[in-house]
Amino acid sequence: MKILVTGNAGFIGFHTAKRLLERGDSVIGFDVVNDYYDPTIKEARLQILEETAARSGSDYVFVREDLADQQAVNATFVAHRPERVIHLAAQAGVRYSLENPHAYVQSNVVAFTNILEACRYHEVKHLTYASTSSVYGANTKMPFSEHDSVDHPLQFYAATKKANELMAHSYSHLYRLPTTGLRFFTVYGPWGRPDMALFLFTRKILAGEPIPVFNHGHHTRDFTYIDDIVEGVIRASDAIAAPDPDWSSDAPDPATSNAPYRLFNIGNNNPVKLSTYIEAIEAALGKEAIKELLPLQPGDVPDTYADSTELEKAVGYKPATSVTAGVANFVAWYRDFYKV
Repeated sequence: MKILVTGNAGFIGFHTAKRLLERGDSVIGFDVVNDYYDPTIKEARLQILEETAARSGSDYVFVREDLADQQAVNATFVAHRPERVIHLAAQAGVRYSLENPHAYVQSNVVAFTNILEACRYHEVKHLTYASTSSVYGANTKMPFSEHDSVDHPLQFYAATKKANELMAHSYSHLYRLPTTGLRFFTVYGPWGRPDMALFLFTRKILAGEPIPVFNHGHHTRDFTYIDDIVEGVIRASDAIAAPDPDWSSDAPDPATSNAPYRLFNIGNNNPVKLSTYIEAIEAALGKEAIKELLPLQPGDVPDTYADSTELEKAVGYKPATSVTAGVANFVAWYRDFYKV
């Protein structure tokens, strides 16, 4: 299978591309490699992908371009003709969207339009794309279900990802393009993003610096280990979206459609308090954190909790890695990568 993976220098995109290469797929990577966080780790990921391709004998090509550049996207589809697309590139980060919303329009809306158009004209068999648990916004009914309305996002980042879901549906309806949106829940693990809590906490604890503990550590997150995310992504990509024969326009289900469109949560189905997460980091490091207790940040939600029933029914997989095991794996990688 020839698969285009966007954002392959990023955290989830790197792991996904690596797994695809290891199983023998041909991978076209596409990433602008911006400086939203330290590009050094992105370049290291790209080097690993080159090595993985050489070791596995799989075809791999990397396109260093901006997805917001329509001509660059079209040229890539013409040159490489991917059969499937796994779109994981995005401007991530909840709080950064409060500072620079225009970056999210370019990366999450304009870029996704370019991907949809290219998939349409080049008759891609399946588009799988990243959404986020942040779309649940002001919802408080737990666990979060794909069948619930998500019309009250609490940050612009979430609004752009909700827009992606709506845009995908329009293309599924108009052009019968099969699309699958995946709502990720707080992904963590080796090669993670330096701007996320696990990375920041590990660095600060080792340096003896205080860590900011928002909401006094009381909010919960459905922390999902990277290997579980990747397994869900690839299984969802392999199972091409189809129309739901039971879908009714009188009682429309947000998660499915009479078009080849669907949405899945990928979460651990086991929310953990931030304070417990910090304890797991302390245990893995063998060092206690200095905690600076702070109120909840603007745009943050108090709790996330994924109902992963639909993913399990559709592709036979449910994330299961414990926070203790996942954090320990990250800390081992961090010590090795940074030689600390």
